[in-house]
Amino acid sequence: MDLHRTSIMNQMDYCREAKEGKPPQSTEERLDSGLDSLKEEEYQAVAAEISRLQVECEPHKQAAAGELHEWTTQTTEDGDTLLHLAIIHEAKDYIRTMIELSRNTDFLNIQNDQRQTPLHLAVITDQADVCQRLLVSGCDPTMVDDSGDTPLHIACRHGNLPCFSVITQNCRPEQLHAVMAAFNYQGQNCLHLASVQGFLSLVENMVDLGADINAKEQRNARSALHLAVDQQNFSLVRLLLKKGADPNLMTSGGHTPYHLTYGRDDDDIRKELYSLTKPDLRELPDSESDNSEVEDDVESDDEVWVGYDDIQWNGH
Repeated sequence: MDLHRTSIMNQMDYCREAKEGKPPQSTEERLDSGLDSLKEEEYQAVAAEISRLQVECEPHKQAAAGELHEWTTQTTEDGDTLLHLAIIHEAKDYIRTMIELSRNTDFLNIQNDQRQTPLHLAVITDQADVCQRLLVSGCDPTMVDDSGDTPLHIACRHGNLPCFSVITQNCRPEQLHAVMAAFNYQGQNCLHLASVQGFLSLVENMVDLGADINAKEQRNARSALHLAVDQQNFSLVRLLLKKGADPNLMTSGGHTPYHLTYGRDDDDIRKELYSLTKPDLRELPDSESDNSEVEDDVESDDEVWVGYDDIQWNGH
């Protein structure tokens, strides 16, 4: 099957026509999976290819050990397997059959050219039921795409509570710990992403599940509390402090969360942090501009020496 599509590296908006009976989603709610430019005739070609599968002959019978179905080896020019395509187009029957026939096999973890697994695409297309099927069938939730994001990173960035809940409830404890602690290629973990977007429920759930509330971004050492202050999100500031966030942590430039209240309009945040910040950490460093430059330099240096490996990350 030869599909001619625009190949787009990195994460961008995923957008296609809303299905009948479902409200249209904004482009910011979907991420690109390489099919954003799929034309109607090309979609029909995909549908025809999926329909051609013979897996329905034995819809609920798992393949014998070592047996390799022909359809598991078919990929498009962008590296999508038929399971990727079925998830993208929400072909529920085919999704269910292919997952059932591929339980505990590497097929469930095949990555396309953007290194997206079927689980990544299930989160992107907001199909929590498919996420659950994949997880209980043995897929690996710790695998990362070409931005270093696990499926949980994507759920946290976009406030996808149903997929977040399914992933956190169906991961093994060691997998969940690894996923929540993992940094993407921008140096942010899941808690940072949810904090930047102000998703209080996700933040609270992650902390309750054991996420390190004081973990720092790898580029400039900002904590979730720094990010909440920077976003002027008073509710999130209070939540993080209630959950045990350290108000005296400093960024690479020597700034505490309280320092970030200078020049800001929200006096409530400033008052909330004042009594919790050590007296010697309330005043700005002697040369704010110099420290800002140092912090900027640290970010630039990190880009050089952190050395994120595009081929292997978090063991993959």
